[in-house]
Amino acid sequence: MYEKFGQFIDGKWLESSDKGTYEVINPATEEVIGNASKATPKDVERALKSAEKGLLVWKKTAPWQRSYILRKIADKMREKQDVLAKWMTLEVGKPLAEAKGEVGGAADIFEWNAEETKRIYGQTVESRFEDTRVHVYYQPVGVVAALTPWNFPAVLSARKISTALAAGCSVIIKPDVITPGIIMQMVDICRECGVPPGVVNLLSGDPPSIAQQLIASDIIKKISITGSSRVGKLILKQAADKVQRVTMELSGHSPFIVFDDADIKKAADMAIASKFRNNGQVCISPNRFYIHESKKDEFVNLFVDKTKKLKIGNGMDPSTQLGPLTTKKRLNEIEELVEKTKQEGAKVLLGGKRPAGFNKGFFYEPTVFDNVKDDFTIMKQEPFGPLVPMLSFKSFDEVIERANNHELGLASYICTNSMEKAHKASELMETGTVAVNTPVVAIAEAPFGGIKQAGYGREGGSMAIKDYLNVKYTHLGIKG
Repeated sequence: MYEKFGQFIDGKWLESSDKGTYEVINPATEEVIGNASKATPKDVERALKSAEKGLLVWKKTAPWQRSYILRKIADKMREKQDVLAKWMTLEVGKPLAEAKGEVGGAADIFEWNAEETKRIYGQTVESRFEDTRVHVYYQPVGVVAALTPWNFPAVLSARKISTALAAGCSVIIKPDVITPGIIMQMVDICRECGVPPGVVNLLSGDPPSIAQQLIASDIIKKISITGSSRVGKLILKQAADKVQRVTMELSGHSPFIVFDDADIKKAADMAIASKFRNNGQVCISPNRFYIHESKKDEFVNLFVDKTKKLKIGNGMDPSTQLGPLTTKKRLNEIEELVEKTKQEGAKVLLGGKRPAGFNKGFFYEPTVFDNVKDDFTIMKQEPFGPLVPMLSFKSFDEVIERANNHELGLASYICTNSMEKAHKASELMETGTVAVNTPVVAIAEAPFGGIKQAGYGREGGSMAIKDYLNVKYTHLGIKG
């Protein structure tokens, strides 16, 4: 499947300099999908030089022309939605319907940034002096290193590539080894739609070594990473040596709060939609469920009944609602966390094992726990899988304090029919994003990102492009 691609450098698909490859595995079947190109240090250096040349062209390209190309990319992605979705399902394992939805979301991001490139507004400030003028304007920050994970490869790459292009920057995208194909397809669409050579480059291969070499280069002026807090901290330390601009969207451990006045049926549907998207392998997946003590039994029973009906299977089957976990490593870590949670005293209400009837694939049942306490490992460590710990609370102040008692602050979810509680709770949550009575958090037109150790900077919305721009102020004397 990867034969027509490889490393994308200076507008061309190339083999790696030593012709090296690595195997990509289908998580539903454990079969090899194909062999993807593995970059060498020489390839990384070539990509850096390519992006440096591409920047000189792209930053001089008129905003309306950049906008036109970005819109073409969005349209082409929609046209090729089925092909892109198939790649994603084969590599990630998520159901085909989810993959199609993600491709649509990625296209929306390109469309949004196609408009943002026309709206990079400068400013004229009234000067205190009669014979001077004060001008503030924005310029592209330079070459961007975009480091993306495997769980939402299309959307997360679209955020980085399209925002960089909108700002007038060139970009080197580094996909995870698990999901090179979907991003190769997206980069090829950029080529088809007229992005000049060198403006978008792709390096496929070992993430740590490629990232380290990119960040060590004087050519890279900005890094955008989506990944774990552990990896983010390592990259931040390395970026400090060059004082590079960094946008980081890192781990999450989202609370899901159901107040006593909530519509329990709607809350359960919202919980299932947000929790089991991509089988819980989502940075904004709700991982700590706090249900008001008067509603806990009703909510848990309904949640368990609805979860039992979810169909587990190969994502290529249109009827599948829950695909496999994406890697063997992820499956092993989920099994370890389930055993740890049981040892600490939790009761398994549903799941807790691999599903019957699957001889191949990294499948695991949705698992619901009761009798969980705040100091359990699962309440501190991001599960990144289909694990659901249920807890109860008595009062508003109590649950806000418990929900905020975590080092990560990416997303939170609130279910209530009270406007007062909705406003107060969303204002008090120590997270970068809050979803009230909806499972939808990440949309193209809104700023997405976290606080605390979940990262900083924003992707999406009108704020995102500012992270790819330098601010310049000119004090202009009008008398020569």
